[in-house]
Amino acid sequence: MLLNTRPRPTRSGETEAAVETNISLGELSDYIGFYLRVTQALSFQAFVREAGDTDIRAGYFAVLTLIGENPGITQTALSRANGRDKSSLTPVLDELVRRGLVSRDRIETNRRAYALKLTAVGKNARRKLLKSADQHERNLRRALGEQDSAEFFRMLKVLAAELAKKVPT
Repeated sequence: MLLNTRPRPTRSGETEAAVETNISLGELSDYIGFYLRVTQALSFQAFVREAGDTDIRAGYFAVLTLIGENPGITQTALSRANGRDKSSLTPVLDELVRRGLVSRDRIETNRRAYALKLTAVGKNARRKLLKSADQHERNLRRALGEQDSAEFFRMLKVLAAELAKKVPT
């Protein structure tokens, strides 16, 4: 199977020329994990286009939502809920705290843990991104059709649950 590459916009809005037009995937063409990763990257890019002129990364939306829905959540619980390694989540949280979107408060009963909460600025940013996320979700579901999108979503949940069993806590 060949993967077609196309020019894509850079952060400055210019178009980057594609070096290759067809790339052989070899064994990757048969790997679900590879297509999950490619689909995730393309989905993030589409979300960024949908969100338009925002300086908040697409990957931050899930973090803001999980914190907003679970005020006081710890970084460990957040990393599990988000499917991210705690160490890869730390720079994201550092950035969100630096920008005033999230607050970290030490938990009295566990001095090594922090309770995470959205600030007023973080709540506002989440609200703005939610509109784009809802439209992006409608676009994804439209691409698959109603029946296939429901089945695909069900299958993703099953796959996520099975993979979560294999990840150490």
